[in-house]
Amino acid sequence: MKTTLFTAVALSLLSVSAYAADLGVPAAAPSRFSWTSCYAGGYVAGGFGQKDLADNAGFLAGLGGPSAANLDTSGYLLGGQIGCDYQFMSGLLLGVEGSAAGGNIGGNTLVPVPGDSATFKQTTDFLSDATARVGYAWDRWLPYVKGGAAWAGDRYSVFDAAVLYDAEAVETRLGWTVGAGVEWAVWDDWSIKLEYDYYGFGTRGVTFIDNVSGAFGPVDVRQNIQVVKLGLNFHVFAGQGPAP
Repeated sequence: MKTTLFTAVALSLLSVSAYAADLGVPAAAPSRFSWTSCYAGGYVAGGFGQKDLADNAGFLAGLGGPSAANLDTSGYLLGGQIGCDYQFMSGLLLGVEGSAAGGNIGGNTLVPVPGDSATFKQTTDFLSDATARVGYAWDRWLPYVKGGAAWAGDRYSVFDAAVLYDAEAVETRLGWTVGAGVEWAVWDDWSIKLEYDYYGFGTRGVTFIDNVSGAFGPVDVRQNIQVVKLGLNFHVFAGQGPAP
């Protein structure tokens, strides 16, 4: 009896399916991957930059100079990001993201002064940003551009043992950033990204303090940083969404 009942139900379902196909009733639309989600993750990065020091006020004149120094910097960052995206049916994506990282992007150079040389050293040990991003999704691939505000934590020093001169400065600087990248959804919840960012911080007056004499004064420092990031994100809601 049960076998007969199951056979009848199966035949009925097949008949209904065939009848719907004859009438042209569309099947359920296939789904596609959706980037609409909030996410968090981490990244590793390599960075390099340019620092230009100009002693226009003559504060470093105790060295007999330097009046200027140019420094190339390089190093690494370890950081994290958090953000949210919304993907439209067309594939257009709009999102916001915040990130912060610590590390060491720095360098030093010898600056000639009369009869001697001084050492100018700079280190960026903190970098963060708050950005908006715009992308276009091709299923699990997402190329995008981004831009917004940025902050850098910097340390400086100018040192000359011969004349017992040791000036230092610390600052947190506000600037801007633009970047571009591509992200790939490896699984519904996880993605990896490769990203390039340019950080511009302009020229600012930085107050140096001589640890020997206690004297202090302003020195102009211009800087920019470029960073290449490799990141991993966990997405809270991403996955399959309706097809367009």
